[in-house]
Amino acid sequence: MPRFHCPTALHAGDELELPAGTSRHVQVRRMQPDDVITLFNGEGGEFKATILRMGRSDVVVRVGEKTDSSRELNLRVNLWSGITANERMDWLVEKATELGAFSLLPITAERSVLKLKGERSDKKLAHWQAIAVAASEQCGRNRVMAVKSPLSLAQALLAAKAEPTDQAVQANQAFQARWILSLAEGTKNIGDALADAQSSAQSSPLEITVLSGPEGGLSPAEEAQALAAGFVPVTLGPRVLRAETAPVAVLSVLGALI
Repeated sequence: MPRFHCPTALHAGDELELPAGTSRHVQVRRMQPDDVITLFNGEGGEFKATILRMGRSDVVVRVGEKTDSSRELNLRVNLWSGITANERMDWLVEKATELGAFSLLPITAERSVLKLKGERSDKKLAHWQAIAVAASEQCGRNRVMAVKSPLSLAQALLAAKAEPTDQAVQANQAFQARWILSLAEGTKNIGDALADAQSSAQSSPLEITVLSGPEGGLSPAEEAQALAAGFVPVTLGPRVLRAETAPVAVLSVLGALI
């Protein structure tokens, strides 16, 4: 059954004119009145809906019952990924969504081929978020991976440091594990790193942030910054993976282990 992201409130029994973007996608699929589709708004669960009217630029549906299905990983994984060349970054966004990443923060690293500023950055962000939406429609996720505005590593570390540290606030939050993918000596195997994080989390939810570099990797200064901020060096093995492959490999391993 065709699935469409519908970023608006959904309630069983409502007759709803779909948002413009969703309407266009339904029309492109050449759907007809009485066809049944699936809608999700990214807040969890999905709804069956019956098309009542197909206009030239609008689509009206009757929203059916909600199914509280979840196809998320059992922990939140936030990717901090060095920005790669155009098509490779698009591919990473798509595959990270399919494999269940909670969020992706593009990092403008020293060795990033693609440098983004101003209007160009805004357009790229919208483009990547649209890829995440389309990938969610395809793979069956009812939540959409959040693609965040690009930051330098220094900016990202500063923003993370500024998060609430009050004990009462932290008591209700997930345990935060931070990993940096590295081939340096002394790195932990990803399985061992996961076991350590799960042991430290105890009964709290576990959330993992994974930092990986662009083509050419992170610079020594950037790696040092991350290690000083508490990132644990983690390895996927002795081979050098492409910048877009490494985060996908992490998600694949975590999906198999949890």
